[in-house]
Amino acid sequence: MKMKMLKTIDRVFGQLLVKIISASIAGKDLLPHSVLIIRPGGIGDAVLLIPAINALKKKCPEILITVLAEIRNSSAFKLCPNVDEVLRYDKPKELLKALRGNNDAVIDTEQWHRLSAVVARLTGAAYSIGYATNERKKLFSHPVPYSHDDYEADSFLNLLEPLGIGAADEIMTPFLVVPEAAAIKAETLLRNRVCGPFVTIFPGATIPERRWGTDKFAAVAQRLAARGIAVVVLGGKGEESAGDRIVEGNRGLNFAGKTSLPETAAIIEKSSLLLSGDSGLLHVAVGLGRPTVSLFGPGIAKKWAPKGERDLVINKNLPCSPCTRFGCTPKCPIDARCLADITIDEVVEAVLSFWFLVSSGNSFRIPENS
Repeated sequence: MKMKMLKTIDRVFGQLLVKIISASIAGKDLLPHSVLIIRPGGIGDAVLLIPAINALKKKCPEILITVLAEIRNSSAFKLCPNVDEVLRYDKPKELLKALRGNNDAVIDTEQWHRLSAVVARLTGAAYSIGYATNERKKLFSHPVPYSHDDYEADSFLNLLEPLGIGAADEIMTPFLVVPEAAAIKAETLLRNRVCGPFVTIFPGATIPERRWGTDKFAAVAQRLAARGIAVVVLGGKGEESAGDRIVEGNRGLNFAGKTSLPETAAIIEKSSLLLSGDSGLLHVAVGLGRPTVSLFGPGIAKKWAPKGERDLVINKNLPCSPCTRFGCTPKCPIDARCLADITIDEVVEAVLSFWFLVSSGNSFRIPENS
Protein backbone atom coordinates (compact mmCIF):
# COMPACT_ATOMS: atom_id res chain seq x y z
CA MET A 1 0.00 0.00 0.00
CA LYS A 2 1.43 3.38 -0.99
CA MET A 3 2.46 5.62 1.90
CA LYS A 4 0.35 8.59 0.78
CA MET A 5 -2.80 6.46 0.78
CA LEU A 6 -1.90 4.92 4.15
CA LYS A 7 -1.42 8.36 5.70
CA THR A 8 -4.82 9.46 4.36
CA ILE A 9 -6.48 6.37 5.84
CA ASP A 10 -4.74 7.05 9.14
CA ARG A 11 -5.87 10.68 9.20
CA VAL A 12 -9.52 9.87 8.42
CA PHE A 13 -10.17 6.52 10.09
CA GLY A 14 -7.40 6.63 12.70
CA GLN A 15 -8.88 9.70 14.38
CA LEU A 16 -12.34 8.09 14.38
CA LEU A 17 -11.12 4.83 15.88
CA VAL A 18 -9.18 6.63 18.60
CA LYS A 19 -12.40 8.36 19.67
CA ILE A 20 -14.27 5.05 19.82
CA ILE A 21 -11.65 2.92 21.58
CA SER A 22 -10.20 3.71 24.99
CA ALA A 23 -7.23 2.27 26.82
CA SER A 24 -7.36 -0.11 29.73
CA ILE A 25 -5.23 0.85 32.71
CA ALA A 26 -2.59 -1.67 33.76
CA GLY A 27 -2.03 -2.67 37.33
CA LYS A 28 1.27 -2.96 39.14
CA ASP A 29 4.61 -2.68 37.37
CA LEU A 30 5.94 -5.83 35.78
CA LEU A 31 8.72 -7.16 33.64
CA PRO A 32 6.90 -8.95 30.81
CA HIS A 33 7.51 -12.52 29.72
CA SER A 34 6.53 -11.65 26.16
CA VAL A 35 6.23 -8.36 24.27
CA LEU A 36 4.96 -7.26 20.87
CA ILE A 37 6.87 -4.30 19.42
CA ILE A 38 5.13 -2.45 16.59
CA ARG A 39 7.43 -0.74 14.08
CA PRO A 40 5.95 0.70 10.87
CA GLY A 41 8.07 2.81 8.53
CA GLY A 42 11.45 2.53 6.90
CA ILE A 43 14.80 0.92 7.56
CA GLY A 44 16.26 3.81 9.57
CA ASP A 45 13.62 3.72 12.32
CA ALA A 46 13.89 -0.06 12.50
CA VAL A 47 17.67 0.02 12.90
CA LEU A 48 17.61 2.72 15.58
CA LEU A 49 14.99 0.71 17.49
CA ILE A 50 17.41 -2.20 17.90
CA PRO A 51 19.41 -0.68 20.82
CA ALA A 52 16.14 -0.58 22.78
CA ILE A 53 15.40 -4.21 21.86
CA ASN A 54 18.89 -5.19 23.01
CA ALA A 55 18.40 -3.28 26.30
CA LEU A 56 15.09 -5.06 26.89
CA LYS A 57 16.66 -8.46 26.27
CA LYS A 58 19.60 -7.63 28.55
CA LYS A 59 17.22 -6.73 31.39
CA CYS A 60 14.90 -9.68 30.74
CA PRO A 61 16.99 -12.49 29.17
CA GLU A 62 14.05 -14.93 29.04
CA ILE A 63 11.62 -12.52 27.36
CA LEU A 64 10.10 -13.45 23.99
CA ILE A 65 10.23 -10.50 21.59
CA THR A 66 7.97 -10.31 18.53
CA VAL A 67 8.19 -7.40 16.10
CA LEU A 68 5.26 -6.35 13.91
CA ALA A 69 6.82 -4.61 10.91
CA GLU A 70 6.13 -4.19 7.18
CA ILE A 71 7.66 -5.06 3.82
CA ARG A 72 9.89 -1.95 3.82
CA ASN A 73 11.69 -2.58 7.08
CA SER A 74 11.18 -6.18 8.22
CA SER A 75 14.57 -7.36 6.94
CA ALA A 76 16.33 -4.89 9.27
CA PHE A 77 15.46 -7.15 12.20
CA LYS A 78 17.54 -9.95 10.67
CA LEU A 79 20.44 -7.89 12.03
CA CYS A 80 19.15 -8.35 15.60
CA PRO A 81 19.45 -11.86 17.07
CA ASN A 82 17.42 -10.76 20.10
CA VAL A 83 14.21 -10.67 18.02
CA ASP A 84 12.45 -14.04 18.24
CA GLU A 85 9.85 -13.50 15.51
CA VAL A 86 9.04 -10.89 12.88
CA LEU A 87 5.45 -10.53 11.64
CA ARG A 88 4.17 -8.14 9.00
CA TYR A 89 1.01 -6.09 9.32
CA ASP A 90 0.71 -5.94 5.51
CA LYS A 91 0.08 -9.71 5.57
CA PRO A 92 -3.43 -10.24 7.06
CA LYS A 93 -2.68 -13.68 8.57
CA GLU A 94 0.42 -12.34 10.31
CA LEU A 95 -1.42 -9.25 11.56
CA LEU A 96 -4.11 -11.53 13.00
CA LYS A 97 -1.43 -13.65 14.68
CA ALA A 98 -0.01 -10.50 16.30
CA LEU A 99 -3.45 -9.47 17.57
CA ARG A 100 -3.97 -12.92 19.09
CA GLY A 101 -0.46 -13.17 20.50
CA ASN A 102 -1.45 -12.95 24.18
CA ASN A 103 1.60 -10.81 25.01
CA ASP A 104 2.08 -9.25 28.44
CA ALA A 105 3.01 -5.92 26.89
CA VAL A 106 2.80 -4.13 23.56
CA ILE A 107 5.09 -1.24 22.63
CA ASP A 108 4.01 0.94 19.72
CA THR A 109 7.12 2.73 18.42
CA GLU A 110 5.30 4.76 15.72
CA GLN A 111 5.84 8.45 16.38
CA TRP A 112 2.68 10.09 15.03
CA HIS A 113 0.16 8.08 13.03
CA ARG A 114 -2.76 6.48 14.85
CA LEU A 115 -3.52 3.11 13.27
CA SER A 116 -0.59 1.40 15.00
CA ALA A 117 -1.93 2.68 18.34
CA VAL A 118 -5.30 1.13 17.49
CA VAL A 119 -3.55 -2.18 16.76
CA ALA A 120 -1.71 -1.92 20.09
CA ARG A 121 -5.00 -1.46 21.93
CA LEU A 122 -6.70 -4.32 20.09
CA THR A 123 -4.05 -6.81 21.24
CA GLY A 124 -5.55 -6.63 24.72
CA ALA A 125 -2.11 -6.60 26.36
CA ALA A 126 -2.10 -5.52 30.01
CA TYR A 127 0.59 -2.94 29.27
CA SER A 128 0.32 -0.74 26.17
CA ILE A 129 3.12 1.79 25.71
CA GLY A 130 3.50 4.44 23.01
CA TYR A 131 4.20 8.06 22.23
CA ALA A 132 1.77 10.74 23.42
CA THR A 133 2.15 12.89 20.30
CA ASN A 134 -1.56 13.44 19.60
CA GLU A 135 -4.92 11.88 20.54
CA ARG A 136 -3.27 8.46 20.10
CA LYS A 137 -2.13 8.79 23.72
CA LYS A 138 -5.66 7.82 24.82
CA LEU A 139 -5.04 4.26 23.62
CA PHE A 140 -2.03 3.56 25.85
CA SER A 141 -1.97 2.57 29.49
CA HIS A 142 1.47 4.24 29.59
CA PRO A 143 1.85 7.17 27.16
CA VAL A 144 5.42 8.47 26.83
CA PRO A 145 6.52 12.00 25.81
CA TYR A 146 8.29 12.47 22.47
CA SER A 147 10.70 15.24 21.49
CA HIS A 148 12.27 16.23 18.17
CA ASP A 149 15.34 17.27 20.16
CA ASP A 150 16.20 13.69 21.17
CA TYR A 151 18.35 11.34 19.09
CA GLU A 152 15.87 8.79 17.77
CA ALA A 153 17.61 5.78 19.32
CA ASP A 154 17.28 7.54 22.70
CA SER A 155 13.58 8.21 21.99
CA PHE A 156 13.02 4.49 21.51
CA LEU A 157 14.89 3.71 24.73
CA ASN A 158 12.50 6.09 26.54
CA LEU A 159 9.66 3.70 25.71
CA LEU A 160 11.18 1.16 28.10
CA GLU A 161 10.92 3.40 31.16
CA PRO A 162 7.37 2.23 32.09
CA LEU A 163 8.86 -1.27 32.35
CA GLY A 164 11.46 -0.03 34.81
CA ILE A 165 14.29 -0.04 32.28
CA GLY A 166 16.15 3.27 32.28
CA ALA A 167 17.76 4.71 29.17
CA ALA A 168 21.46 3.93 28.87
CA ASP A 169 23.95 6.78 29.22
CA GLU A 170 25.48 5.89 25.88
CA ILE A 171 24.45 3.63 23.01
CA MET A 172 27.35 1.28 22.47
CA THR A 173 28.34 0.20 18.98
CA PRO A 174 28.24 -2.13 17.26
CA PHE A 175 24.64 -2.99 18.09
CA LEU A 176 23.89 -4.88 14.86
CA VAL A 177 24.98 -8.41 13.98
CA VAL A 178 25.47 -9.52 10.37
CA PRO A 179 24.12 -13.06 9.79
CA GLU A 180 26.78 -15.59 8.80
CA ALA A 181 25.15 -16.38 5.43
CA ALA A 182 25.14 -12.68 4.50
CA ALA A 183 28.79 -12.31 5.49
CA ILE A 184 29.74 -15.27 3.28
CA LYS A 185 27.77 -13.81 0.34
CA ALA A 186 29.50 -10.44 0.74
CA GLU A 187 32.90 -12.12 0.86
CA THR A 188 32.07 -13.97 -2.35
CA LEU A 189 30.92 -10.80 -4.12
CA LEU A 190 34.04 -8.86 -3.14
CA ARG A 191 36.63 -11.61 -3.59
CA ASN A 192 39.13 -10.85 -6.36
CA ARG A 193 37.16 -7.74 -7.30
CA VAL A 194 38.19 -5.34 -4.54
CA CYS A 195 41.77 -5.47 -3.30
CA GLY A 196 42.35 -3.68 -0.01
CA PRO A 197 40.22 -1.05 1.77
CA PHE A 198 37.26 0.55 -0.02
CA VAL A 199 34.59 3.22 0.42
CA THR A 200 30.88 2.39 0.18
CA ILE A 201 28.49 4.97 -1.29
CA PHE A 202 24.71 5.01 -0.96
CA PRO A 203 23.35 7.76 -3.24
CA GLY A 204 19.64 7.04 -2.86
CA ALA A 205 16.74 8.67 -1.04
CA THR A 206 13.01 8.02 -1.24
CA ILE A 207 12.24 11.74 -0.95
CA PRO A 208 13.53 13.93 -3.85
CA GLU A 209 14.48 16.78 -1.49
CA ARG A 210 16.97 14.47 0.24
CA ARG A 211 18.90 13.58 -2.91
CA TRP A 212 22.29 15.24 -3.33
CA GLY A 213 22.53 14.10 -6.95
CA THR A 214 23.90 11.13 -8.89
CA ASP A 215 26.32 13.28 -10.91
CA LYS A 216 27.81 14.72 -7.72
CA PHE A 217 28.35 11.27 -6.24
CA ALA A 218 29.91 10.25 -9.58
CA ALA A 219 32.31 13.20 -9.36
CA VAL A 220 33.30 12.13 -5.83
CA ALA A 221 33.89 8.56 -7.03
CA GLN A 222 36.02 9.85 -9.88
CA ARG A 223 38.18 11.91 -7.52
CA LEU A 224 38.59 8.95 -5.15
CA ALA A 225 39.45 6.57 -8.00
CA ALA A 226 42.12 9.01 -9.16
CA ARG A 227 43.75 8.53 -5.75
CA GLY A 228 43.53 4.75 -6.02
CA ILE A 229 40.62 4.42 -3.59
CA ALA A 230 38.09 1.74 -4.55
CA VAL A 231 34.36 2.56 -4.46
CA VAL A 232 31.42 0.18 -3.98
CA VAL A 233 27.93 1.55 -4.64
CA LEU A 234 24.98 0.15 -2.69
CA GLY A 235 21.25 0.54 -3.21
CA GLY A 236 17.92 -1.10 -3.74
CA LYS A 237 15.81 -2.04 -6.72
CA GLY A 238 15.41 0.89 -9.08
CA GLU A 239 18.78 2.41 -8.19
CA GLU A 240 20.86 0.29 -10.55
CA SER A 241 21.25 2.98 -13.22
CA ALA A 242 22.42 5.55 -10.68
CA GLY A 243 25.01 3.08 -9.46
CA ASP A 244 26.20 2.42 -13.01
CA ARG A 245 26.62 6.16 -13.58
CA ILE A 246 28.66 6.57 -10.39
CA VAL A 247 31.14 3.76 -11.17
CA GLU A 248 31.36 4.11 -14.96
CA GLY A 249 34.89 4.19 -16.26
CA ASN A 250 36.05 1.45 -13.88
CA ARG A 251 35.73 3.64 -10.78
CA GLY A 252 34.39 0.75 -8.72
CA LEU A 253 31.64 -1.82 -8.31
CA ASN A 254 27.90 -1.33 -8.43
CA PHE A 255 25.87 -3.67 -6.18
CA ALA A 256 22.68 -1.57 -6.26
CA GLY A 257 19.69 -3.87 -6.59
CA LYS A 258 21.86 -6.98 -6.30
CA THR A 259 22.01 -7.60 -2.54
CA SER A 260 19.56 -8.11 0.30
CA LEU A 261 19.68 -5.76 3.29
CA PRO A 262 21.73 -8.21 5.42
CA GLU A 263 24.14 -8.69 2.49
CA THR A 264 24.37 -4.92 2.04
CA ALA A 265 25.13 -4.61 5.76
CA ALA A 266 27.88 -7.22 5.40
CA ILE A 267 29.49 -5.17 2.62
CA ILE A 268 29.30 -2.01 4.73
CA GLU A 269 30.89 -3.88 7.64
CA LYS A 270 33.86 -4.77 5.41
CA SER A 271 34.29 -1.18 4.12
CA SER A 272 36.44 1.59 5.53
CA LEU A 273 33.56 4.07 5.63
CA LEU A 274 30.13 4.86 4.17
CA LEU A 275 29.22 8.04 2.29
CA SER A 276 25.47 8.62 2.31
CA GLY A 277 22.66 11.08 2.62
CA ASP A 278 20.11 10.93 5.45
CA SER A 279 19.17 7.29 4.93
CA GLY A 280 18.47 3.93 6.50
CA LEU A 281 21.83 2.56 5.36
CA LEU A 282 23.53 5.40 7.21
CA HIS A 283 22.09 4.01 10.45
CA VAL A 284 23.12 0.49 9.45
CA ALA A 285 26.72 1.71 9.16
CA VAL A 286 26.49 3.36 12.57
CA GLY A 287 25.03 0.18 14.06
CA LEU A 288 27.96 -1.79 12.66
CA GLY A 289 30.50 0.66 14.09
CA ARG A 290 31.73 1.84 10.69
CA PRO A 291 32.83 5.47 10.09
CA THR A 292 30.36 7.60 8.14
CA VAL A 293 30.23 10.84 6.16
CA SER A 294 26.60 11.97 5.83
CA LEU A 295 24.83 14.85 4.09
CA PHE A 296 21.95 16.52 5.95
CA GLY A 297 19.52 19.30 5.09
CA PRO A 298 15.75 18.65 5.20
CA GLY A 299 16.04 16.05 7.97
CA ILE A 300 16.47 16.89 11.65
CA ALA A 301 20.17 16.33 12.30
CA LYS A 302 19.70 16.52 16.06
CA LYS A 303 17.32 13.57 15.86
CA TRP A 304 18.72 11.52 12.98
CA ALA A 305 22.38 12.36 12.41
CA PRO A 306 25.05 10.01 13.83
CA LYS A 307 26.66 11.21 17.07
CA GLY A 308 29.94 9.33 17.29
CA GLU A 309 33.54 10.45 16.91
CA ARG A 310 33.71 8.30 13.78
CA ASP A 311 30.86 10.20 12.10
CA LEU A 312 31.10 13.46 10.15
CA VAL A 313 27.86 15.29 9.35
CA ILE A 314 27.90 17.94 6.62
CA ASN A 315 25.01 20.33 7.17
CA LYS A 316 24.66 23.90 5.86
CA ASN A 317 22.10 24.75 8.58
CA LEU A 318 20.04 27.09 6.39
CA PRO A 319 17.30 29.10 8.18
CA CYS A 320 14.59 26.93 6.56
CA SER A 321 16.33 23.69 7.50
CA PRO A 322 15.27 21.24 8.83
CA CYS A 323 11.77 21.15 7.37
CA THR A 324 10.83 17.50 7.99
CA ARG A 325 8.38 16.62 10.76
CA PHE A 326 7.19 13.12 11.65
CA GLY A 327 8.53 11.70 8.40
CA CYS A 328 6.89 14.29 6.12
CA THR A 329 9.16 16.51 4.03
CA PRO A 330 7.32 19.32 2.18
CA LYS A 331 8.09 20.12 -1.46
CA CYS A 332 10.94 22.63 -1.43
CA PRO A 333 10.36 25.99 -3.20
CA ILE A 334 14.13 26.63 -3.51
CA ASP A 335 15.18 23.23 -4.91
CA ALA A 336 16.63 21.89 -1.66
CA ARG A 337 19.42 24.44 -1.42
CA CYS A 338 20.33 22.97 1.96
CA LEU A 339 21.77 19.99 0.08
CA ALA A 340 22.60 21.67 -3.22
CA ASP A 341 24.98 24.06 -1.43
CA ILE A 342 27.13 21.14 -0.24
CA THR A 343 30.06 21.06 -2.66
CA ILE A 344 31.87 18.13 -4.20
CA ASP A 345 35.12 19.49 -2.76
CA GLU A 346 33.67 19.42 0.78
CA VAL A 347 32.56 15.84 0.45
CA VAL A 348 35.82 14.63 -1.08
CA GLU A 349 37.81 16.39 1.65
CA ALA A 350 35.65 14.78 4.35
CA VAL A 351 35.98 11.29 2.86
CA LEU A 352 39.74 11.67 2.41
CA SER A 353 40.21 12.90 5.99
CA PHE A 354 38.54 9.74 7.25
CA TRP A 355 40.41 7.61 4.76
CA PHE A 356 43.78 8.79 6.01
CA LEU A 357 42.70 8.32 9.62
CA VAL A 358 41.67 4.75 8.83
CA SER A 359 44.94 4.12 7.02
CA SER A 360 47.09 5.62 9.77
CA GLY A 361 45.19 4.04 12.66
CA ASN A 362 44.89 7.40 14.43
CA SER A 363 41.95 8.27 16.68
CA PHE A 364 38.89 9.99 15.24
CA ARG A 365 38.36 13.52 16.48
CA ILE A 366 36.07 15.03 13.89
CA PRO A 367 33.60 17.87 14.65
CA GLU A 368 29.91 17.06 14.35
CA ASN A 369 29.18 19.57 11.61
CA SER A 370 31.19 21.00 8.75
